[in-house]
Amino acid sequence: MKKSSTSTPHDALFKTFLKYPETARDFIEIHLPSRLRTLCDLTTLELKPASFIEENLRAYYSDVLWSMKTSEGDGYIYVVIEHQSSPDIHMAFRLMRYAIAAMQSHLDAGHDTLPLVVPMLFYHGIDTPYPFSLCWLDEFDNPALAHQLYLSAFPLVDITVVPDDDIMQHRRVALLELMQKYIRRRDLMGLADKVASLLTTGTTNDSQLKALFNYLLIQHGHKPRFSRFMRKLAQQVPGYKESTMNIVEKIRRAGQRKGLREGMQRGLEKGLAEGRREEALRIAGSMLEDGLPRELIVRITGLSEDDVKSQRH
Repeated sequence: MKKSSTSTPHDALFKTFLKYPETARDFIEIHLPSRLRTLCDLTTLELKPASFIEENLRAYYSDVLWSMKTSEGDGYIYVVIEHQSSPDIHMAFRLMRYAIAAMQSHLDAGHDTLPLVVPMLFYHGIDTPYPFSLCWLDEFDNPALAHQLYLSAFPLVDITVVPDDDIMQHRRVALLELMQKYIRRRDLMGLADKVASLLTTGTTNDSQLKALFNYLLIQHGHKPRFSRFMRKLAQQVPGYKESTMNIVEKIRRAGQRKGLREGMQRGLEKGLAEGRREEALRIAGSMLEDGLPRELIVRITGLSEDDVKSQRH
């Protein structure tokens, strides 16, 4: 059940008490489990703002968050009060979301490691005792599997260390994995046979192939060797000759456009340089007519002494 977004007398009273360090210190000393309390330096208590809480969660939250130093870095004690007469079956998950939000706020402040965040629930509802588990993992349909997943390292697919022979057996993801494993290689020619072999299996649809070829074009289209790689694919997999040769044509056109742009730029630069020289010569001639020393004219215009001499009529 969602709690009203309007602050209740319970909220106001709890905040009024718990916003003072001395009261918070007593609360923590009394209620925090001893195995955690011994890690905390209660003399460093600091009240934190609630701005880290997601907007859609603030209606549930009492806005009491204290930080303190611990023997293992900067830790947080997180105190949440539940005022509903009926306990919330998802309270454990809500507490976990608050804790993660506090961790993110800690990282955003410039810290490199996660803090210890301890969610605590102060309950004074009608139903007693509190009927639900406060271990968020118990909210899953299969708590045992959830414990196994979230209390160990997450699954990792590090394609950089998977042998190519294994990748070639990965059916519809093989082509994706192979290309992303080697996409930073300067020369892809050594992969042509394997890529051709995977293309002939027909396990990649047209949309995926288009995305793959565009990906290769973006990553390698500027390299001369890439055209040779695509031509080899076209020869080995005739069914994809049109697609591969279209990419080769794109590369050729891009090269032509680049050459045209570079030629135009060089011509523009040359024209500007010639124009600047002609203007400098004109100015030098005027200065000579005004009787300025030749040495001074050389310094002002940047022309050589011979250039300045050539302007004397």
